[in-house]
Amino acid sequence: MNEQGGTMAGRRPGVWSTTGAFGRALGLLLAAWLVAGTIAGVSYLALSTVGVPIVLGVVLCFAFGAAVVALHRAWWLGFLSLLPSVMVLVGAVQYAPEAALEQRGVREQVTIVGADVTGNRHRFELQKADGTVLDESLDYQGSSPPYSPGDNITVIRDPEGVVPLEEATRVDSAGRLGTLLAGISGWTLIAPLAVGRGHIRRIHGRPLRDLPTF
Repeated sequence: MNEQGGTMAGRRPGVWSTTGAFGRALGLLLAAWLVAGTIAGVSYLALSTVGVPIVLGVVLCFAFGAAVVALHRAWWLGFLSLLPSVMVLVGAVQYAPEAALEQRGVREQVTIVGADVTGNRHRFELQKADGTVLDESLDYQGSSPPYSPGDNITVIRDPEGVVPLEEATRVDSAGRLGTLLAGISGWTLIAPLAVGRGHIRRIHGRPLRDLPTF
């Protein structure tokens, strides 16, 4: 009985061939790019609903981290993949709407004339120089908004009404793209490391019970 119980806990992993390890590394790399592209694509298709790409992105980034752990046969590289995962998520989700605002958005010089606060959600009423009040508010989620009534700011609004209005200084699609590419680069470095290290662990017969170790 003890020998059988130990067999499950200390079962030696199957050894990959070099070709098999290379194939797994390439597959993980392709998965990394596919995940990033999928999140960015959904963000583009759902410009008015940021929650959809965020939820999908969290699930896909978690799945990538789980694949890294499974192939590497240790937890630490999975944790290391969290930073590029966050960068991929932020960059992919925010790039599409900000690029849309930069491409087709209309800049307006406005004055904040009122604020409606509900919990941590702030909605600022905006008025143009000619006295016209915009039918769209500037929204901010957080406890310490950088705006207050009387402030003069420049905003970019979507003439099609799909992308929420944003302050012009906060719209930076190039920066979001850079964040996305930096995250993908991190994943690109982690993927072969995970598979290569996992390949070595299997050659040396590291058992399943050693999974949480270095």
